Amino acid sequence: MKIALVGCGAVTQAVYVPLLSRRRDLFEVSAVCDLSRTLADAVGERLGAAGRYTAVADMLAEGGFEAVLVLASGSHGETVRRALAAGYAVLCEKPLALTRAEVAALPEGRLMVGYMKQYDPAVRRAEELLASLGGAEIIRSVEVTVLHPSGESQLAFANLAQAQDVDAGLLSSLRAEESGLVSRALGESAPEAVRNVYMVSLGSICHDLSLLRRFTGSPAEISYVEAWGPAPGSIEITGPLPAAGRFAIRWHYLADYPAYRETVAIHHDKGTLELVFPSPYLMNAPTTLTMVAGAESRTEWRDVTEAFDVQLAAFHAYVCEGEAPLTDAGGALEDIVTAQRIAARYAVQHDLPIGGEAAA
Repeated sequence: MKIALVGCGAVTQAVYVPLLSRRRDLFEVSAVCDLSRTLADAVGERLGAAGRYTAVADMLAEGGFEAVLVLASGSHGETVRRALAAGYAVLCEKPLALTRAEVAALPEGRLMVGYMKQYDPAVRRAEELLASLGGAEIIRSVEVTVLHPSGESQLAFANLAQAQDVDAGLLSSLRAEESGLVSRALGESAPEAVRNVYMVSLGSICHDLSLLRRFTGSPAEISYVEAWGPAPGSIEITGPLPAAGRFAIRWHYLADYPAYRETVAIHHDKGTLELVFPSPYLMNAPTTLTMVAGAESRTEWRDVTEAFDVQLAAFHAYVCEGEAPLTDAGGALEDIVTAQRIAARYAVQHDLPIGGEAAA
């Protein structure tokens, strides 16, 4: 399948370039696009892509590919809208958008939203085990802890190409557009503390929301939200699960923490299923699944198959064979709604203004 990449930054260089380089049986990268010509040339050179652009509209108009991978930072809503309208299949990195309105504006088309943890072999195994035990109805609680070092420390090994050639005025304009989208989601008067909770929820905690969707369904209610420490700081979220039990997410940004660590523990009447995720930037580092059952029996399961690789293969199967993705626009919208509920609960608890879509 001939594909084009939008965004040539950290995730593209550290994850997608090496994976696409070794999956030439599935993909040929024919075009790349980034605001920085330096990054477009660097990634294009590594992947052998002849088409190198600094404007998405120019790349889509030129064509020569079947599908688009949207890997840039920020909201992806407008880029996805353009690609779908032009008839291309799209794999979009999370989050799909920053507002519900952006999702509503998307035309019909083939869209898969990338939450690579859903494709982790350990997660799929945990889903199977949970189903065999009785499904979401047996869960007493889901407890998540994320220890999140700085991106710089996580990517120090990657020797990334740096962008120094993007016009400062253009960057300022794009930041203003993104701020406007957040205002549409939360209201113009939403203070920085509320915006921070929302952006962390959509940018990082959304991975855990996506796992809740797979294990239990999206939470319909948020009971409690607290945030503390210098932004992005620490965030705690709790609430009921749709079938049974409750969830608790504790997310901590610790710039100098030794290594990324994420733990998801599903406690049920007969034991525990615990997932421990490594840094997402370490290719083929296994997630550990531990099953705790009767008489303190502990069984560990690992698989070095790379979740991003499985996700790419799933996108290929979606476009070429019609196999449904684990997250489409509807699933991504559920996560946006949950993030807005989180921001709204935090605002209400602290008597802070909230408006926009979240006020509903």
